[in-house]
Amino acid sequence: MSVGVHFISLGCPKNLVDSQVMLGKLNEDSYTLTQNPTEAEVIIVNTCSFIQAAKEESIDTILEMADFKETGKCRMLVVSGCLPQRYSSEIEKEIPEIDLMIGTGQYHRITEFLGQLKSDRTLGAPLPTRTYIDQPAFIHTEKDSRVHTGPAWSAYLKISEGCNRRCSFCIIPKLRGNVRSRTVDSLVTETRQLASRGVKELNLVAQDLTEYGMEWKYSENLEKLLPRLSSIEGIEWIRLHYVYPERFSSELIQWLATEPKAVKYVDMPIQHTQDEILTLMNRRLRRTELFDLVSRLRRHIPEIAFRTSIIVGFPGETEEQFEALCNDLEELNLDHVGVFRYSREDGTPAATLPNQVHPSVRRRRQRILTERLAAQRTRRMETRVGQKMQALVEEEGRGRLAIQASEIDGQVWIDGPVSQAPGSIVEVEITGTKNADLTARTVVSYAH
Repeated sequence: MSVGVHFISLGCPKNLVDSQVMLGKLNEDSYTLTQNPTEAEVIIVNTCSFIQAAKEESIDTILEMADFKETGKCRMLVVSGCLPQRYSSEIEKEIPEIDLMIGTGQYHRITEFLGQLKSDRTLGAPLPTRTYIDQPAFIHTEKDSRVHTGPAWSAYLKISEGCNRRCSFCIIPKLRGNVRSRTVDSLVTETRQLASRGVKELNLVAQDLTEYGMEWKYSENLEKLLPRLSSIEGIEWIRLHYVYPERFSSELIQWLATEPKAVKYVDMPIQHTQDEILTLMNRRLRRTELFDLVSRLRRHIPEIAFRTSIIVGFPGETEEQFEALCNDLEELNLDHVGVFRYSREDGTPAATLPNQVHPSVRRRRQRILTERLAAQRTRRMETRVGQKMQALVEEEGRGRLAIQASEIDGQVWIDGPVSQAPGSIVEVEITGTKNADLTARTVVSYAH
C-alpha cells in the first residue's frame, strides 16, 4: 500500500539535489509525494543550518510540520540534512515530535530507515527519536534516481560534495566533510539523462567548483569536464555557480569566452576586498589579484555578468575597512551582489576572534552597502539596453536572460511576435528596465 509523503527542501541548490535523490529513493519504494501536508503520513524536512537565519527557518518549519501529527495524518516526522548533522542531541531534547533524524552523509538510506522505523513500531513499543549521523562520505552518482523538481528545462548538476577550504567563518566542512568528487564519466552520463528528459539549462554546483577533482590531484578537473558536457546534444546553456576566484585558470577563461553553450555568467564568492579581513577569514585571494581577475575576465568576455557574495561586520572590520569595501565594490561594478551580515557560528574559528562587531553595526553596514549597490545595479542594467542576447522563456511573456540565474537575479519581460512556449530559447533585444528586472522584445526564436 502506497504511503503519502510531504517533502520540504530548505537551503541552497546543493541541498535541493540531495532532496531530489531522496525523492528518487522514495519513488522507487512505492511512496507517493503529496503537496498537502494534512494528507501525508510521512513528512520530511531537509534542513539548512549554515547561518543563524537558516537555522531559525529550519526550526520554524519543523515545528510547523510537527503540528500535523495532531491535526493531520502524519505518523512519522523526519528531519534530514545540516541541522541534525550539527545539532542532533539538542534537537532530540527540544523537539520530541521528531521520529527520525538523518545526517548529510546518510540521506540516500531514507527508505531503509523509514522501513526499519515502521517495522519496529508495529511491535507496539514507544520509541525514542532514531538518529543516523556519521562522518559524511557519500555522494550520489548517475545510478541514483533523482526526481526532477522545478521547471523541466533547467536542472542542477552537483559535481562534488564537501569542502577542503577552512574559511574561518564557515561551518560547512564540519557539516559536509572534505571534498568528494564524481568522475567525469558519471557526470556526463547523468547530463545525458537530464538532456533526454528535456533539460536545456545545466547549472553546475558544488561547495567550490574549482576544488573538483582535487583528491585525485586534478587528474580529472573542471577544465576536462566542461568540454565533455558542452558536447551533449540538447544542453544549450551551462552555468557555473560557486567558482572560487583563486584557481580560475586561463583554460577555464578560454572555455567561457569561446564555448557557445557557456553562459557568460560567473557566480564567484569573494566575501571581502580588504587584505586584513581576508587574512582573518582565511581566504587566499588578495585585493590586487581579485581586481586583476575581474579585469582579465572582462577583457576576454566583455559581456560577462558577475554574481558574488559579501560579508559585512566580520570581527575586526573597522569603519575605514568597511568604507574601502564599499568603494571597491563600486569600482568593480559587479552585476549581482548579495550582502550578508556576519553570523557568529559556534564551532568556527571566527567565533572566537576578538573585536566582534556589534549586531546593530552589522545591520547598519548591510543596509548602507545594499543601498549603495542598488543604485549601481540599476545603472549597470541600463547599460544593457540595446544589447541582443538569449533568453530562456519560463512562461508567456516572461523569462531569464543568460546573465540571470534562476530565482536570484531577476527576470526579463518579453514582448514579441513569435511563439514563446515555456522552455524555448529566444533571442531578444533589451528595451529597458522595470524595477529590478529588464524588458525586451523578441528578435529570433530558436528551434530547440
